[in-house]
Amino acid sequence: MSVQEETFHGFANPVDPSPAELRAWAYQPDSVPLTSMPPDWDLLVAGDHLVQTLFDLAMDQGCPARRFTLHCLYIYAADGIRTNFRAHPKRRFRKLVEQAEKSGDDLMRNWAHNSRVLLARPDLFVYRDWCEGGLVRENRRL
Repeated sequence: MSVQEETFHGFANPVDPSPAELRAWAYQPDSVPLTSMPPDWDLLVAGDHLVQTLFDLAMDQGCPARRFTLHCLYIYAADGIRTNFRAHPKRRFRKLVEQAEKSGDDLMRNWAHNSRVLLARPDLFVYRDWCEGGLVRENRRL
């Protein structure tokens, strides 16, 4: 179920958007095109501060920016796993994976599966897949 936000008028600080701003933008992504965002904006927003918002948006099949938010979840997972959870709390990551397995659709279950595979086999990390959107575009399992 999608929840449409009010008209989005832009980010106060695009480098550090609030969860409410990100949510509003995600339902009106054409209001501020990704091409106008700071370089590597996906890497900037894929952190602990916004991960629950990104997850909620990625779980919403009606969210227009769903693929972008899922892409950010792949970055978040890879960043946590590759830093041995110095970058992100392992407990939060595991809860998100479990929730995606329990309540997610195919896209989210694939993210959970791929995250578990990378957790077990960090050597399978390929930057293009995890940080440049390859696994989202191809919707494939490792």
